[in-house]
Amino acid sequence: MTIQGEKKSLFILNPYAGIIPVNIIISEELKRRKNDLSYFKSLSIDESGSRIKQSFDKYDIFVAAGGDGTVRTVASELIGTSKILGVLPLGSGNGFAKELGFRTSIQSLLNDIKKADHLKIDVIKVNNMNCLNVAGVGLDSFVAHSFDRLKTRGLWSYVWVTFTNFFRLKPFHVDISITGEEIISEDIFVLTIANTRQFGNNAYIAPDAKPDDGIIDIVLIRPFPKIIFPVFIYRLFRGTMQNSKYVKYLKTNKPFIIRTNENKFHIDGEPVVISGDVSVTIMNKALSVLKTKHNKL
Repeated sequence: MTIQGEKKSLFILNPYAGIIPVNIIISEELKRRKNDLSYFKSLSIDESGSRIKQSFDKYDIFVAAGGDGTVRTVASELIGTSKILGVLPLGSGNGFAKELGFRTSIQSLLNDIKKADHLKIDVIKVNNMNCLNVAGVGLDSFVAHSFDRLKTRGLWSYVWVTFTNFFRLKPFHVDISITGEEIISEDIFVLTIANTRQFGNNAYIAPDAKPDDGIIDIVLIRPFPKIIFPVFIYRLFRGTMQNSKYVKYLKTNKPFIIRTNENKFHIDGEPVVISGDVSVTIMNKALSVLKTKHNKL
């Protein structure tokens, strides 16, 4: 059950990703195309990892069919190897997939797989965890933790959780030091570490970020009057956050340390709890990603 072409691919489907009806449709289409491709449903991170390891020598392209968390799980097995990551986006945000030009079309993806063109991108390390898209602490991470507890998925659920967390939001303190020299010590609402431009759903938190430049973009949003929150949302989706006096941008290719009493972080939209110092580094061009016809890099 391999595709016709120079490269062989394996689809790893997360049956719980995104909106269930959409996931079911994709699952049925994968079944219908069983003569054209190989796939399996993964019920856990551990299962995905073990199945990829078992199939590692049989396939050249591993396709994550799910959200940003599924993508990170699959990518973590491919970093530093010659294997290629593909994405069939099924999540709620799909930030990484949107940035790399992946669409929810199996046929289009199969056409890209046949060409097997790829590019190398960076991977950010947050302590010992891989980040392909964005990570951080603050409003977005609090939303990720709340969203993870919901039984429903989709854009409107995400919007609701965002607003409820915003109205409860209080400033927290953060210190950032690059190569031992403290450069930031202040109260903020959001700290984002970005490899690409957006959270997902075309919300551009770091409009100048590029996933293949060897640079980490750091975004800090200082406390602002909550009445102007709609203005922030507008700028976020217009990609003009840098025009706000409450937003500070930094770029670095050096390791840095984050210290804060707030421990509810997120990595690629997945909630994680991190206590103590947070070490951030970048691995330049460490991951091969399938190039799609919609890729603008």
